[in-house]
Amino acid sequence: MGKLRTKSEYEEIRNARLLENQERLASLGLQKTISELRSITASPKSDRTHVRKYKKVDNGSTPLRRSPRLIGKSPSSKGDFGNFLGCDSEDDKKRPANAPLLSIKRELRPKLSPDALARRCTSKGRGSLYDPIYGICCHFCRQKKLCGEEDCKRCGNLDMDQPCIGKTDCSVCHSSNGVLCRACLKVRYGEEMEEVNASKQWICPHCMEDKGINPYWICNSSLCLKKRKMVPTGVAIFRAKEMGYKSVAHLLMDELQRADKR
Repeated sequence: MGKLRTKSEYEEIRNARLLENQERLASLGLQKTISELRSITASPKSDRTHVRKYKKVDNGSTPLRRSPRLIGKSPSSKGDFGNFLGCDSEDDKKRPANAPLLSIKRELRPKLSPDALARRCTSKGRGSLYDPIYGICCHFCRQKKLCGEEDCKRCGNLDMDQPCIGKTDCSVCHSSNGVLCRACLKVRYGEEMEEVNASKQWICPHCMEDKGINPYWICNSSLCLKKRKMVPTGVAIFRAKEMGYKSVAHLLMDELQRADKR
């Protein structure tokens, strides 16, 4: 009973203070001011003329594609790229991974607009222009972009007989596993694109491990780490730099070596 009486006294004091505050606001005329402000701010949305509209930035170099089913056409057996890509020929198997063969008819060959050409080199690391036809996909970041190298004839002039100098090519396997952009090559493996292009004998981490050259120098892409039942590293370059390592691959190599010694 004592607790109920205490609670009742508290409620009485609280209600008295509320009434006192309401009387004070009424004497100052604040209630009227508050109601007037609420009526002004509660205007309909149609009267708001300074609404900021979102504008999507187009980072592509080709028109947006839609499924042929949406316009009533039946899909062809080769897909939307049947007239563009010819990746099953014998010539394509002999070409480097950074210079894949594209059989494109001259009348169907898309051209880069001046605006796209201007935006292509704004990011040298990974490139800033997505292109589903001419772009070459990086094995690590999986971004199919034109490279940002100013003197690349393939990405700049769309010369399909030239290799992309902004993407690597393994001298052993010539597969997509050895295709890395400049940024991923530097951050994940501590190598420079100029040195790779000059040597012509660069070997990807997959072949490095398969040949036994360095079994601890593994591919640290999320796909390959998951195949090894390992947790992807994510953005680990900052941790690697703080610990004194040149790249993420050097950090993982040291961790694997220490794990084997245990």
